[in-house]
Amino acid sequence: MANRPHDAAPSRVFSRSSFPEYQRILAILRTETVGGALLLAATVAALAWANSPLANGYFALREVKIGYAPWHLELSLGHWASDGLLAVFFFIAGLELKREFVAGELRKPAKAIVPVAAAVGGVVLPALIYVVINLGSGAETLKGWAIPTATDIAFALAVLAVINTHLPAALRTFLLALAVVDDLIAIGIIAFFYSSGLQPFMLLAAAVPLALFTFLVQKRVRSWYLLLPLAAATWAFIHASGIHATVAGVLLGFAVPVVASGKNGEPAAGLAESFEHRLRPFSAGFAVPVFAFFSAGVALGGAEGLGAALRDPVAAGIVLALVAGKTAGVLGTTFLITKTTRARLDDGLAWIDVAGLAMLAGVGFTVSLLIAELGFGSGSPHDDHAKVAILAGSLAAAVLAAVVLKARNRHYRHVVREELRDDDGDGVPDVFTRA
Repeated sequence: MANRPHDAAPSRVFSRSSFPEYQRILAILRTETVGGALLLAATVAALAWANSPLANGYFALREVKIGYAPWHLELSLGHWASDGLLAVFFFIAGLELKREFVAGELRKPAKAIVPVAAAVGGVVLPALIYVVINLGSGAETLKGWAIPTATDIAFALAVLAVINTHLPAALRTFLLALAVVDDLIAIGIIAFFYSSGLQPFMLLAAAVPLALFTFLVQKRVRSWYLLLPLAAATWAFIHASGIHATVAGVLLGFAVPVVASGKNGEPAAGLAESFEHRLRPFSAGFAVPVFAFFSAGVALGGAEGLGAALRDPVAAGIVLALVAGKTAGVLGTTFLITKTTRARLDDGLAWIDVAGLAMLAGVGFTVSLLIAELGFGSGSPHDDHAKVAILAGSLAAAVLAAVVLKARNRHYRHVVREELRDDDGDGVPDVFTRA
């Protein structure tokens, strides 16, 4: 008797991607791991300088202004880092988002549903926890509701590198997909909730260079001397429009084609992959660490000042949201998906692995620092307290994730060894060729 439809095998959650996709993800994570190490170093340097006898020099450097005043582009170094350098980070995010949804794992609804739902749960629950804690503290504190919603993939990977954890391919794929969707939600939050003083004329003006940029990249033009001025003009007009300038990076990234046209001997890799390959090292190795250096420096004021900062409802909401909210949101949503569908965990994985990854999602940094500045204003008491909380909450989430994932590291090593076996010598590990 033929199998009936409802007797079909259940789909697997956290299943491996194809071998080419696996290789691509490994390359991305390798770059982000190095970037994460530089990010940690920049953060430590900023905190050390900001809490040293030479602290005035750090804050003075952050406020040094450069640029062209008639175009309203005479900005402080800290402002250039958050609005300018982070636009490169968000350009990479835009490229990765488009690629995942057009040609990557997220193009398949069956595979996309879990990381998408997990990312949404990991945004909604932390935001709700923050709001509940700050409901009685006034409207000002509620501006930080989105601070604990972001996951920093570079910082999370730096944690994995420090504890020498070997994540299996399925967990690596899920972690990157979760971060990609998380970035998409963060972009929407910044654009719709943290923009002010909208200037429609400037926004319309931005459409002109953006349209020209789009036309050229759709024609597969790669000439930097044509594309870079158009990208800079788009950024400048959006910066002047009242929408945060990093949104320009996302829009430019979305404009780049993912699939190669195949014309004129064009290589198999699309323009998006080519741009990402060239710019990701700059983003991870320079842009984000420099932003962290100028943003993470906060005068703690010793143990007493640290205690006062953490007693602020803003800080309490951020820490609890990052540590408990992210874990419960990601893990709970994933568990719910598996219990309401025919999906099940892939072979070799257990729920403790999902829990460890959910804890790791509580490592929020780059985008959290940016939202704190947008919500409270750079250097304000709430902004400083939020930064302390972001560091404390991310550290706590990292330690908890490290404990769980390190305990499973022996099992991960066994899984990874199996993923590297190539008994038939065809250059593709056997686990990727099995039906």
